[in-house]
Amino acid sequence: MTQDKPDYQAQHKKRLSWMPWLYFSLKEKHLIWAKPWQDDIQQHLSSVETVHIGEQCFIAPEARIFAERGRDIHIGDQCMIAADVFLHGPITMGKEVAINHGCSFDGGRVGITIGDRTRIANNVTIYAFNHGMSVDSPIYQQPVTAKGITIGEDVWIGAQAGIVDGVSIGNQAVVGMGSIVTKDVPEFAIVAGNPAKIIGDRRDK
Repeated sequence: MTQDKPDYQAQHKKRLSWMPWLYFSLKEKHLIWAKPWQDDIQQHLSSVETVHIGEQCFIAPEARIFAERGRDIHIGDQCMIAADVFLHGPITMGKEVAINHGCSFDGGRVGITIGDRTRIANNVTIYAFNHGMSVDSPIYQQPVTAKGITIGEDVWIGAQAGIVDGVSIGNQAVVGMGSIVTKDVPEFAIVAGNPAKIIGDRRDK
């Protein structure tokens, strides 16, 4: 009676989906199967949604990415999108952007823009729209407003942070874990809390 061998390749794919930065350091013997796997995922996604994917990207098969016409998603070169991410366009990402597992982004009508080399930790929520709050009718019947969200280059957004519509985050800023960003964040600023407030400056570190 023969025993089935462990499916190391399937397990390795799961590991990459949840820790996608590992894809960029794979040895050639792993890229032989990993590159075609990624090519198939990305080609299928581009064929069924208005998603434009740059070179040398990683997209977990467990990510849920939706971009109907007029709500395009543009993914720059060497970006990584981990498992259980939900993206709804319009969203534009620069180069080397990382979106870790469990994030949820909706671009509303105006969109979300993310600059080069920005890193977004797990379970971050970014919603570029809002509901009216009049008591004259239920919330679900309220008109939706949208201003858009801009995140600069080389920004680090900590796990479980939230960013509300209309916010702009400057280049090289840091948003602390669990923060709720309701106002613009200057370049180099370190913010934390609910609502997020400036607690430091990267140039002092």
